[in-house]
Amino acid sequence: MKNIIKVAVLGGGGRTGKYVIDQLLNKGFGVKLLLRNPENLQNINPLVELIKGDAIDAQSIRLLLEGCQAVISTIGQRQGEPLVASEATINILNAMNEFGIQRYILLAGLNIDTPFDKKGEKTILGTEWMKTNFPVIQEDRQKTYNLLVESNVNWTLVRVPFIEFTDVSAEVAVSLEDCLGDKINATDVASFMVSQIFDDKFIKKSPFIANL
Repeated sequence: MKNIIKVAVLGGGGRTGKYVIDQLLNKGFGVKLLLRNPENLQNINPLVELIKGDAIDAQSIRLLLEGCQAVISTIGQRQGEPLVASEATINILNAMNEFGIQRYILLAGLNIDTPFDKKGEKTILGTEWMKTNFPVIQEDRQKTYNLLVESNVNWTLVRVPFIEFTDVSAEVAVSLEDCLGDKINATDVASFMVSQIFDDKFIKKSPFIANL
């Protein structure tokens, strides 16, 4: 993992993804960004290489990942559109295997369940609310976790509570068992995700992160 110089980014046109791109550039990484409508993105850094395409299209993902050494995804589900999480992950895992890419870091909600969880009351309530109100999306996100577990890549699934979009940074609590806070700053989400590129502590694990 020490030779990572270019990172493929999915979800970079979204609110959290923009923080991730800024952090990657600040740390000297090259960035390739997949966008469905790159012409609509304003004030993009000229150092970012744009790829026009869709995450559920396998060829788009191949174009994105070619020449990269790691993948970061903050991609979310848009209302009324085809399910994206598991299909994108299938495409990403296939392309990673094709190009010999090992590191995959992606963002998810605290509602994803793993065998290692010891969720507290608040986290359980949040998980059950998602299962009740968005069962199809929940199932797709859970399928994504299962795909990761069955894969041979070095993945880290970062689970977060409510994200506040500020440039403020605060103390971050990390746990593999439970979400220890109700919210987290987008700055801290991006910082944690980018830090995982060279950190092997949470490889093949799903840490919760939250501000205290």
